[in-house]
Amino acid sequence: MRRLDQLLANLGYCTRSEARDWIRGGRVTVGGKVTKDFGAKANPAEVRIDGEPPDHPDGLLLLLHKPVGLVCSHEEREGPNVYSLLPPRWRQRNPVITSVGRLDKDTSGLLLLTDQSELVHRLTSPKHKVPKVYRATLDSNLPAGLAELFAAGTLVLKGEEGPCAPAELRTLGPREAELTLTEGKYHQVRRMFASQGCEVLTLHRARFGHLELGDLPAGHWRELPLDTFAS
Repeated sequence: MRRLDQLLANLGYCTRSEARDWIRGGRVTVGGKVTKDFGAKANPAEVRIDGEPPDHPDGLLLLLHKPVGLVCSHEEREGPNVYSLLPPRWRQRNPVITSVGRLDKDTSGLLLLTDQSELVHRLTSPKHKVPKVYRATLDSNLPAGLAELFAAGTLVLKGEEGPCAPAELRTLGPREAELTLTEGKYHQVRRMFASQGCEVLTLHRARFGHLELGDLPAGHWRELPLDTFAS
């Protein structure tokens, strides 16, 4: 059961004060009947707003193909962000939609977006070891022994106290590789290759857990069931 004015505001329809005007104006029904009591509590399944059911009242989980050039921050001063790709109403939701981990501005690929804070915590927690696959193009040939080094779990990056978790490196070409990580240190892929004298020219996340982009174009998203990662 949720309070009507709070329901409308939290789902991004309007502010809470505006929601009260909507309700007083007869735009909201509960069980098929108009109610003008903005403080009334109701099951969202029985609520209609301008004749339509509430927009994803239980939450959102989205798979986005992030293009290069967008940041994963809500701070406008950091530049255009991934949330600008979403419908305006979704950008007003509370809790806010946020990314599950981040991809930097120059990295493309699979990014999950959700307003489910528990899911964000679970998928980004190192103890859950969710595999993430990245494809990198480098400025020089892959050094010999790199796969063994990354797999050993002994590589300590500058500024870090502990080593990176073991990571799987698969060679795709002299200067192309696929790297599977189970953690998410800051700019980890770029820093791992840089520690061995290789600059990453392009970086793309191809998989997150069991999810892949398929034929989803850059800049587009698709909805996922909220129980996608149910154990």
